[in-house]
Amino acid sequence: MRSSGILLPVSSLPTKYGIGGFSQEAYDFVDMLAEAGQKNWQILPLGPTGYGDSPYQSVSTFAGNPYFIALDTLVEEGLLTEEECFEADCGQYPAYVDYERVYLTRFIVLRKAFDRFMENEGDRDELYLRFLKENNDWLENYCLYTAIKDNMDGKSWQEWPEELRMRDPETMKEQKEKLADTMSFRRFLQFEFWKQWHELKLYANGKGIRIIGDLPIYVAMDSADAWADPELFKFDEDGTPSGVAGCPPDAFAVTGQLWGNPLYDWDYHKKTGYKWWIRRMSHCFYLYDVVRIDHFRGFDEYYNIPYGDPTAEFGKWEPGPGLELFEVLKEHFGEMNLIAEDLGFLTDSVREMLRGAGYPGMKVLEFAFGYDPSNEYLPHHYTSNSVVYTGTHDNETFAGWWANQDESMKSFIQRYMGKEGADDAEMRWSFIRLALSSVSDLAVIPMQDYLGLGNEARINEPSTLGNNWKWRLCEGQFTKELAGRIREMTELYSR
Repeated sequence: MRSSGILLPVSSLPTKYGIGGFSQEAYDFVDMLAEAGQKNWQILPLGPTGYGDSPYQSVSTFAGNPYFIALDTLVEEGLLTEEECFEADCGQYPAYVDYERVYLTRFIVLRKAFDRFMENEGDRDELYLRFLKENNDWLENYCLYTAIKDNMDGKSWQEWPEELRMRDPETMKEQKEKLADTMSFRRFLQFEFWKQWHELKLYANGKGIRIIGDLPIYVAMDSADAWADPELFKFDEDGTPSGVAGCPPDAFAVTGQLWGNPLYDWDYHKKTGYKWWIRRMSHCFYLYDVVRIDHFRGFDEYYNIPYGDPTAEFGKWEPGPGLELFEVLKEHFGEMNLIAEDLGFLTDSVREMLRGAGYPGMKVLEFAFGYDPSNEYLPHHYTSNSVVYTGTHDNETFAGWWANQDESMKSFIQRYMGKEGADDAEMRWSFIRLALSSVSDLAVIPMQDYLGLGNEARINEPSTLGNNWKWRLCEGQFTKELAGRIREMTELYSR
């Protein structure tokens, strides 16, 4: 069935507390999606952000980001006062996330809510106890890891003393006793995250809107997963990785992309029947209606960069699990609503894996134009089993991209679209129309493109640090007039 949606990270929602979350503004955005005739809301990973504030470098593949907990909801629950919430007020930064200020203020306020929760014997609440029981397989390791990390002034677990780094049993027992209060605080945060997200997702589903979530292929090196379950990864006996993840040099990065994530020990995963991946996918389906699998080609072959190399220039490709992993998952879950992020250079074996799996791949219009009529991102090559985007969170906004094209390329694009002489505003809407009118079953448009914003609103520029993951939608930008125009185009193309 044809449908469309809007891409907007949760962190980009407008709130007075510095970063988007599960507050009333999220419900208002869902209402606007419904008014615009949309059936999908695509977000980015919901995990606690780590290095560079990236949701793709989360400290846990299972935990949720405490920053998304709505403080106003905690007020309604009697766990905070409105005056206490003022400490987390970041209203002076409505258009971007000031991660430093959020970090320095949010946990102070959340700690007050936790103390009141415990005073009210919330730790005996039936829903809370059920949450602890159902999530025990990851929650305790995550809470211990974050408690130790806090106690170690935020240092990576690779820099901890050996008895902590290698999880000496007696030392772990001592740490649990010593850090019991901090661990309880972390449990509370995960409970509130889970409860609030569950309510928001139910609301969206009730409006006929699916949540498209994201499964990063890798976990962060500095994560509870890498620390607590080292057997999942290619680590030496002393916990040192033999290699790390990234991408080889290409036209966009002359020395490649050095992500630094630990690499999976696929032989171990196969021996366990891919048990951890079943757990991980089950958790994703609990959070989302549709799961986008990041860096899909990495399951066919992954790029192994020697640990310690300063660039990604000297890595090598090694075989991944291939189609076997997805056959195991399908046997366990049945048919799955998955999207394969199959962007970048694709080999024949990757294409064969995608065909075998049967998942829709991604088509990005910003990749379509280069004077080559055989370019697979040009809409006349699409099949229905695909998802089309004007751009993604890793790309320029359309307005920024269009401004950076030379006149010859602009002329070529306009001729392809039959829009010779069109001005910038007309080109933007024609570009969106090109996506919505395509045969792809699903079309997803970033919110920035509907708003006509330039690269100041870009979410992420790969291989850079400092200005990513910050852009936020401001209150009042998503107007009823805009929603009406989106609905008109959506209905015109049977989305």
